[in-house]
Amino acid sequence: MHPQTGVHNDAELVRRFVQMFDDCGVSELISDMETRIGIEEIANSSFPVTLNDKTEKPTNYLCSPSRAYIDYAIDEARNFADQPMLYNSIKLLIRICAPLVRTTGLDRQVQLNNWLFSTNPMPELTAQMASDVRDALVSKYPDRATIIRSLNECADKVTLDSLQKAGFILLPSRQIYIVAGQVTHTKNMKADRLKLRQSGLEFVGNDEFHQDDYARSEQLYNMLYLEKYTSLNPHYTPRYIQEMHHRDILKMAGLRNSEGVLVAVTGLFENGRTLTQPIVGYDTSLPINTGLYRMIMAIGQDFAFERGLFFNMSAGAGDFKRRRAAVPVIEYSAVFVRHLPRRQRLAVHIMAGLLHKIGIPLLKKWEL
Repeated sequence: MHPQTGVHNDAELVRRFVQMFDDCGVSELISDMETRIGIEEIANSSFPVTLNDKTEKPTNYLCSPSRAYIDYAIDEARNFADQPMLYNSIKLLIRICAPLVRTTGLDRQVQLNNWLFSTNPMPELTAQMASDVRDALVSKYPDRATIIRSLNECADKVTLDSLQKAGFILLPSRQIYIVAGQVTHTKNMKADRLKLRQSGLEFVGNDEFHQDDYARSEQLYNMLYLEKYTSLNPHYTPRYIQEMHHRDILKMAGLRNSEGVLVAVTGLFENGRTLTQPIVGYDTSLPINTGLYRMIMAIGQDFAFERGLFFNMSAGAGDFKRRRAAVPVIEYSAVFVRHLPRRQRLAVHIMAGLLHKIGIPLLKKWEL
């Protein structure tokens, strides 16, 4: 385990996660997802893995690089609609690169450690472990790219170095925000907690969720992630939230109004000494000065601080997170393709070069 992040895939937790999809079916849990889910025991660790084939209609970006680097990127470009020259340049660049991304064949993949979150905390891999992962997956899935998402230099430096030595190529994907350990509360963080105390809303703890809360949680998540941001985000269902909670994979928390209705919700994923926040939602129809996003993010941060956890706050809302002690860092996907046809290998190398030379500067400048 990493001395700071301490990510450790508990074998029983992995088993419960994979069993959930066996019991319920993928589309019943994530309605826009097509994948096969299993378990691999490699390098003294247990990992959830997903298997995907290249199809005419790519699945959710959690299992589809073409969806992430083409469709999601084009959708993100809308943030620059008030700067027509930049907006059109970004869209043109993406469209020019689209055939290259498709040529990589990365949608036909086996993805290691895929918890089907936007952010998947990864156990540390030594050089020998990285080689073991490579050899095991290439041997078992010789016609697929091997992919590991959600790696960053703050939490995964040893793993990134090990994977590169084992022949993996790093593809920059986005800029995320990290809070490492205890921090001094900033002015904004103090204001968030004061807002929470004076809100008149009732805090709902993990053991206080009831049946109706799961459908409401989906509504709140959809308001933020699918309606306010983009419909390309994962379509988690009420059944998914319920099963993840009942199987003790996600810890739930929220805020109720005076009528007992949830107005904000979060689902927290604790893996070893690392915390992520894959479910966040709030009632976006309420006035922005209600401060629901501020309060629900403060609840996530306090959960991490109280337990001394490394908090990966994922991407988006960069200025907001910087003002709350988070540090920006580039996130990567590691891909292994040396066993695939030369045309695909060449496309991956060109794609990596473009992303490092053009993508990273754009990610940093525009906090994407």
